[in-house]
Amino acid sequence: MSSSRTQPSSPSSSSVWQIQYMKLHFFTKIRCLLKSKASSRKRNNNPQASPEKSRNRQDSDKVAALPEEVVLKQPEEDENEEVVLQRTVKKLHFGSWEEKEKAAMEIEILARGDRKTRKLMAELGVLQVLVSMVASNVSGHQRAAVNALIQLSHGTYTNKALMVSAGICSKLPNDVKGLDQSTRHGFVELLLSLSSLTITQLPVASSRILPFLMDTMNSDSTELKTKEICLATINNLCLVLENAGPLVLSGVVQTLLSLMSVKDLSEKALASLGQLVVTQMGKKAMEDSLDVPKVLIEILTWEDKPKCQEYAAYILMVLAHQSWSQREKMAKSGIVPVLLEVSLLGSPLVQKRAVKLLQWFKDERNVRMGPHSGPQTGWVSPGMGSPMSPRSGEEGKKMMKNLVKQSLYKNMEMITRRGNVDMESEGCRLKSLIISTSSKSLTY
Repeated sequence: MSSSRTQPSSPSSSSVWQIQYMKLHFFTKIRCLLKSKASSRKRNNNPQASPEKSRNRQDSDKVAALPEEVVLKQPEEDENEEVVLQRTVKKLHFGSWEEKEKAAMEIEILARGDRKTRKLMAELGVLQVLVSMVASNVSGHQRAAVNALIQLSHGTYTNKALMVSAGICSKLPNDVKGLDQSTRHGFVELLLSLSSLTITQLPVASSRILPFLMDTMNSDSTELKTKEICLATINNLCLVLENAGPLVLSGVVQTLLSLMSVKDLSEKALASLGQLVVTQMGKKAMEDSLDVPKVLIEILTWEDKPKCQEYAAYILMVLAHQSWSQREKMAKSGIVPVLLEVSLLGSPLVQKRAVKLLQWFKDERNVRMGPHSGPQTGWVSPGMGSPMSPRSGEEGKKMMKNLVKQSLYKNMEMITRRGNVDMESEGCRLKSLIISTSSKSLTY
């Protein structure tokens, strides 16, 4: 009877010893790191220390493997920081969920100090625990862990790579709508920091990065600032050519086309589209969209957004290059009058691009496309170009002449309206003189 009762106690006692061993090993490591940090500070503050003091310091460094109950005595200036760090990391590793949440908040504050502190925390295994907290369904735990990871990722490339290795990209939430605005914004800000990693370290195609960003941008409840950070992250991902395929397959083109109509988000959305349009998949997705080119032509009329005009003109150039169907869609959408206006009133870069587009519309078969700000090519062959009959070519020339005349008349009216007061008064005087003259005195 007694033997049966004592048998289950052996595995529990062994597990207790394993936990005690892990704690002892952990505190031995942290004390070694803190002791070496304090020693380096002393050497920096007193570079002319005697050899005897240096030997004593080396002997004191050897006293690292002490029991858990022993607390190392440090100078007053280092004691508070190291004690807080030791207590915080201990709670994060071995505490309850509530203690872990409080520890994550303290780590967020401590990580704002300097880069060495952030690297020290990574060496103590803080990143792995915080990444595991991200998978928790409790919003408070998620928010505290994400905010701490954001601070730990600042200014250190190694910490970002360690977060990805710990599986942060696969632990992003599946339900964006279930997150509050603060937690949602934190996840997006963390992804923006991680988007600076190379393609070999950031698993874009095999992780939840793109689905999370798409759901966040397409959600009506997402704040404008959070969507802006999402667009900045997408722009960083577009800079890597290998990411174009996964981005297009995830539906990012349609999302960007819908967001570029919002003036506060248009510039970043157009910048990403400008990166994707030079790829085959990105260009095909834009050509198949019903919003192209109508929305891009509308953006060309935004006089208060010259950068957006330049991006829109560039995308239109790439789409219209050696594509009669796209040029026909643009012509039907009324691009020529807009290009004429932009070529006169736009910024120098958008003027240059508008003139080049007008040259393509002017002569579909014989124009030579030399080097310019958009795509470069040589003569357009009949097979690659857009065949037109002589009759349709003459009709196109007549249409162009009429449009040019209309644009000139419009510009003359604008110039006339901007005349000074003296000219207006002079015109009124001449008008009254003509009205007062009898019709019988006219020569006709």
